Amino acid sequence: MVGSYANGVGAVSNGAAAAAAEGKLDELRRQLGKAEGDPVRIAGVGAGAWGSVFCALLQDAYGRDHRDKAQVRVWRRPGRAVDRAAAERLFEVINAREDVLRRLIRRCAYLKYVEARLGDRTLFADEILRDGFCLNMVDTPLCPLKVVTNLQEAVWDADIVVNGLPSTETREVFEEIGRYWKERINPPIIISLAKGIEASLDPVPRIITPTQMIANATGVPLENILYLGGPNIASEIYNKEYANARICGADKWRKPLSNFLRQPHFIVWDNSDLITHEVMGGLKNVYAIGAGMVAALTNESATSKSVYFSLCTSEMIYITHLLAKEPEKLAGPLLADTYVTLLKGRNAWYGHKLAKGELTLEMGDSIKGKGTIQLIVV
Repeated sequence: MVGSYANGVGAVSNGAAAAAAEGKLDELRRQLGKAEGDPVRIAGVGAGAWGSVFCALLQDAYGRDHRDKAQVRVWRRPGRAVDRAAAERLFEVINAREDVLRRLIRRCAYLKYVEARLGDRTLFADEILRDGFCLNMVDTPLCPLKVVTNLQEAVWDADIVVNGLPSTETREVFEEIGRYWKERINPPIIISLAKGIEASLDPVPRIITPTQMIANATGVPLENILYLGGPNIASEIYNKEYANARICGADKWRKPLSNFLRQPHFIVWDNSDLITHEVMGGLKNVYAIGAGMVAALTNESATSKSVYFSLCTSEMIYITHLLAKEPEKLAGPLLADTYVTLLKGRNAWYGHKLAKGELTLEMGDSIKGKGTIQLIVV
């Protein structure tokens, strides 16, 4: 009787969640002016850990059960081979998860992972992403995703574009995208996940954020371009650990999108201060490299790490007061975003390895299994 009751509650709960998701989707469709039978098209550009997870969250929430109303696709470059070590790890992860194993068998996709484990086949990053594996995060299986390797096909009719590219690649890729959008009548909405800024001295000293790069490259009005920041760690969010985020930008879209993106375990707030959040999102990655180095060089001294964190936060508060009209409203989320990146971000890992002599600057900023180390570009 108890089991029967629990199952009934679960069915009602799942049904209520599906109805709530459909309600949010219908509201966004209304705001976008979508006609009956014309789905909301969401395109992810770039398939690093956070970009892949973000699109997988949308696929789980909307693309799987409401295919007639929402379609999610992800663009990534073709040809990136999965090395033998990553293939072996993938095989271990697959066999440790019965649900993943059964899913691959149903899709007739399991055998290729056996062959790759034995060294008889080469897998590619876009291929495994279709099966729900991000090359930068193979320990966390995602849902299967529609993957497109032709950029024009991915974005030309998209209603919402998610920028999951590193800031160092954002300008170049969106300049290409801008050429495909020349004939568009209605500009898309763009949600940028990129963290990093460019510093320019010409014609005057200034900073350029990813949303500004996108606006300049595509001609999309800045009111249609938003930034989404943490605190969050991609794998933990997909595993439904409680997290929150902030979507920042103009009034027109930030509140509708915060409602659309919000899930029970992923609370999305909204804020009008786009520039401050983007700048601090870039600076925290620089601080994180230093945090990793301090941890390595002091043998994980809690005192030394706390002193370093206090210096970072003092500088962040000072810069926030320079940039923001109401800096006191930003302190908590910005400090939390920095804190989680210093604790567990890839930049902190990079700084730790750098200080230990296990990495060198000559190896570049793209690290196997970690993705791009995001910095400020001058």
